Amino acid sequence: MNILVNPEEKVWKKAVERPVFKTKQINKIVKPILRKVKRNGDKALIKYAYEFDHVELESLLVPQSEIKEAADELSPELKEAIQKAKANIERFHQAQQSPELIEEVMPGVVCRRKSVAIQRVGLYIPGGTAPLFSTVLMLGVPAKIAGCKEIVLCTPPNVEGKVHPAIIYTADLIGIQKIVKVGGAQAVAAMTFGTDTVPQVDKIFGPGNQFVTAAKQMATKYGVAIDMPAGPSEVLVYADDSTPAEFVAADLLSQAEHGVDSQVVLVTHSQKFAKKVLKEIDVQLEVLPRKDIAAKSLDNSVAIVVKDLQEALDLINFYAPEHLIISVENEEEAVEGIVNAGSIFIGKYTPESVGDYASGTNHTLPTYGYARNYSGVSLDSFVKKITYQKLTPEGIQNIGPTVEVMAENELLHAHKNAVTVRLNSLKKNK
Repeated sequence: MNILVNPEEKVWKKAVERPVFKTKQINKIVKPILRKVKRNGDKALIKYAYEFDHVELESLLVPQSEIKEAADELSPELKEAIQKAKANIERFHQAQQSPELIEEVMPGVVCRRKSVAIQRVGLYIPGGTAPLFSTVLMLGVPAKIAGCKEIVLCTPPNVEGKVHPAIIYTADLIGIQKIVKVGGAQAVAAMTFGTDTVPQVDKIFGPGNQFVTAAKQMATKYGVAIDMPAGPSEVLVYADDSTPAEFVAADLLSQAEHGVDSQVVLVTHSQKFAKKVLKEIDVQLEVLPRKDIAAKSLDNSVAIVVKDLQEALDLINFYAPEHLIISVENEEEAVEGIVNAGSIFIGKYTPESVGDYASGTNHTLPTYGYARNYSGVSLDSFVKKITYQKLTPEGIQNIGPTVEVMAENELLHAHKNAVTVRLNSLKKNK
């Protein structure tokens, strides 16, 4: 992990450049998978399970027997932790519910706006190097609160053809019954087109590798929405020497261990502090079970020393991190200056890990700079906002002439006439 001292703004782009996707090569692999799943359905999914997951499946659905057994395979401590995290996530996402908006904009003209659940949603849960049962909470809880009618969860099986019990337990705790043993781009394809086992959905949620990400983006061409474009996980830590170096090192490593293509960035005002953090990273790295993954991720990463708060804010907003930790003395001033970030963690006792698991906020966030124009997953992600309007005779008389003038000047005379015939009818009946 290199240290850059006061780099000029013109070199920022290169300094914090994220790992590059080999998009063309990935798409060449993913496109045929989508075609085959569309054409062959469950047969293609079983074939890909053998090819990619090295398992022969007789059935794609997790049976009720496995769902019942899952709880017995977990420790009481883990089950309690999942339940506590679920409670916090439920509480925060329930608070996001908004009442129906009703407004009489002028006499006789009433407009309404109401949240309506997306009917069919698909949740993709990675289960390879790390079984992300926490993501089941992050996606399943708001889907249930929103009132989505059908929820399907797809996750890859292990070599024994089983899904990790923590994923099954968490899904069952939320009330998700359709759990399908399918991973990768083929899972996204199944939810896009539908198969005998996997229902076609209206929107797909969930993180994944580059192949999953590419498949999700392709799904949008077939009328299926996705939560957001997202890539490998990332964190930017803005810290000064008011924060222990071991805290900062631990935060950087917590994201570096996600995958070899993850990225972590340190922004600070002191080269001495940056060096102290890097030394601490070396110490903590040695004892990590995922040491090799984290070490490769650090090759994509950088520590940047900046002159002052304003330069730090400019750099952070330019980078638009998925996760942003602000741990400096003037933290409130720094927080107010942020306009581009997925989720912000404030103060030296707020590690990014709490948001990943149990604080209540959602950990499904925009990466790769998409925090400039996308929000993280929330309750709103699982609903549509439908608007309504109703006019009384008084209302059409009040607003009708305005519409007539506007429609006529746009040369849309049928639009004008739809108003005119009503106004004329009211005049006749007076």
